[in-house]
Amino acid sequence: MKIRKNEPPRSFRVGKQADREIRDSGDIHLEPDEQVTFVTDSGRRHDFARKAWGFYATPSINGRLEDEGFRTALIRNQQGQMYVTVVEVDKQVLFEKYCEREEQTVLEWLSDATSERPNQFRGRVG
Repeated sequence: MKIRKNEPPRSFRVGKQADREIRDSGDIHLEPDEQVTFVTDSGRRHDFARKAWGFYATPSINGRLEDEGFRTALIRNQQGQMYVTVVEVDKQVLFEKYCEREEQTVLEWLSDATSERPNQFRGRVG
C-alpha cells in the first residue's frame, strides 16, 4: 500500500447549493488483495478491498456491514447520477435530511433487498 497525502488538502465545493466543502486528503494505492478499513468515531468499521479485477467497495451488505451498524442504499440525484451510500443506522435521519436537501432519491435499500436475515430496519425507506 502506498499513501500520498495532499498537504494541504485540496478543497472544493459540492452540493445542490455548493454550500458544502470536501477536502481531498490524498490517495491510497492498493495492490490486488490489499484492504484498508475506515473507522468512524463510534468504532464502526468499513472495509475497502482491491482485487485484480477491481474493488470490493463494501463488506457483505447483508452480513458484516449490517453487523457493524450500517445500511446500504442506492440513490439517484436530479441529474440521474447514481451512488451507493453506506449509512450509519443511528444517523439515518441525518441521511434522509441530506437526501431531501440535495434532492436525491433512495432507489433501494440494498441491504433490505438482499437480506434473508431478520432486519430491524426493514421497511424504513428515506
